[in-house]
Amino acid sequence: MGLNNCKDRVVTNGSTDAFVEDIVCQESEIAENGMKVCDLGTDGGKVLLIKQNGVINAIGTKCSHYGAPLSSGALGNGRIRCPWHGACFNIKTGDIEDFPGLDSIPCYQVEIESGGGVKVRAKKSDLKSNKILKCMSARDPNNNTTFIIVGGGPAGQICAETLRQEGFTGRLILISADAYPPYDRIKLSKQLDYTIDQIKLRPETFYKEHDIELMLSTKAVSLDAKQKLLILNNKLKLNYSSIFIATGSEPRKLTVPGSDLKNVFALRTLSDAEEINKVLTPSSQVVIIGTSFIGMEVAAYCIKKCNQGSVTVIGRSSVPFAESLGTVVGERIARLFTEKGVKLRTGVTIDHLEGDETSVNAAVLSDGTLLPANVVIVGLGTTFASDFLNDSGIAINDNGSVPVNKFLETNCPGIFAGGDIAEAPVFAAGDMKKSIGHWGLAHYHGKIAALNMMSVTTPLKTVPFFWTMLFGISFRYAGYAPSYNDTIVAGDVESLKFACYYCKDDQILAVTTVGVDPLAAQYAELTYNGVTLYKKDISDNPLSLSMIKI
Repeated sequence: MGLNNCKDRVVTNGSTDAFVEDIVCQESEIAENGMKVCDLGTDGGKVLLIKQNGVINAIGTKCSHYGAPLSSGALGNGRIRCPWHGACFNIKTGDIEDFPGLDSIPCYQVEIESGGGVKVRAKKSDLKSNKILKCMSARDPNNNTTFIIVGGGPAGQICAETLRQEGFTGRLILISADAYPPYDRIKLSKQLDYTIDQIKLRPETFYKEHDIELMLSTKAVSLDAKQKLLILNNKLKLNYSSIFIATGSEPRKLTVPGSDLKNVFALRTLSDAEEINKVLTPSSQVVIIGTSFIGMEVAAYCIKKCNQGSVTVIGRSSVPFAESLGTVVGERIARLFTEKGVKLRTGVTIDHLEGDETSVNAAVLSDGTLLPANVVIVGLGTTFASDFLNDSGIAINDNGSVPVNKFLETNCPGIFAGGDIAEAPVFAAGDMKKSIGHWGLAHYHGKIAALNMMSVTTPLKTVPFFWTMLFGISFRYAGYAPSYNDTIVAGDVESLKFACYYCKDDQILAVTTVGVDPLAAQYAELTYNGVTLYKKDISDNPLSLSMIKI
């Protein structure tokens, strides 16, 4: 008989509950590097069994982010990667190791009976919830160490949680310029009518329970690295032992004549979304400036709220998502939008906006075309929110990003930066330094910053993974291809079941997938494990990488 080393989790409130155990299958039913979902108990509980290196482990069946089935994910060395958004979980402990998401997943005790039966023991509550909050350390009033996090996005949230999970018992301050506690901001462009209760990452009680001082509607106005002093817009001055800067980015402003008219919006915060949604009606004439993520996702929402033909997206590029996803994918997305009734005007820019004292009423393009417009939404990219770091002693690039090393530390010891604002080494690109504004990557930066703030020396090692949802269709991207000279397209582009590989000569740098999960997850996991793919490697089956060994 054998017993795996997964111990019963201790939840943070100290509660216990009933256990259930049973033989769920035979050991012979699971091959090496195989996975099997099994029923446990009479209440519909399920566990995911994974056999690796001859040992069977049992964990929760669903990703803690959006509930994707992990059995359909990509199995790596000691971890499983979610097929939808790339989060990774340790197969022995259930701990979340890469992101997005906040929680780990349950792990369960496994015992192999003398007859080969696989017995699993689990808490009933874990089977029901399928997610676990790791133990959080309590505040020690005698610990005078102060860690400050500036930025209430995913990087800041994960940093705060990881610090408490890793045993930090000092004073912990999380500062956010937003009026609301940290929330799932990327949902806003997909649906403008969310409430804070629907998208907040944690309830307000979470911060009080774990002694995280949450300061909302608060901005940092200056920082003195030598004095270790942070000054806020409410005149409060805070000394810190270590600080994590994750202030992210701000919408790039439209500067043409008329851009200050009423009903001209940028979208970044929940408050922005609320303001746009107030004026959006079926009869609205909507002009959206920008053909990347914000612009296209908002257009997909608006056309469902407005009359057919009343939503127009304009962009400088020849196709949507040209810079991020390329021509092949962009052309198919363009057709998808026109099929849904969205008008696209590409290869043009805005010359000026017209209106009166009540509102904008028209957008005039660079080619002279006049478009009726009583709602204008600007999605022209972002700038880095780093002005408060001027004269701080922290090095800042000309574009406003903050260069950091592989531990997310700036040129000033004890000062870390992450998320959108950080120009950090990209493991998937040979540690080339880039600023990448990905939701999942920001989570990961928060974890790495926290570990290094705690002197748990941990370098960056992750693979960029992002996605968009357009009219119910998911487009996933894994890897990093800042420059490529060839693409390989496999599958059926018209039916939206395909993969587009981005290549530099013979080497594959990244992939976009649609309707062929878990291909993006497979690619990310191979890259994470140091496998370099070439064109010849995908010639036999370009829509699955499961046969390529790590």
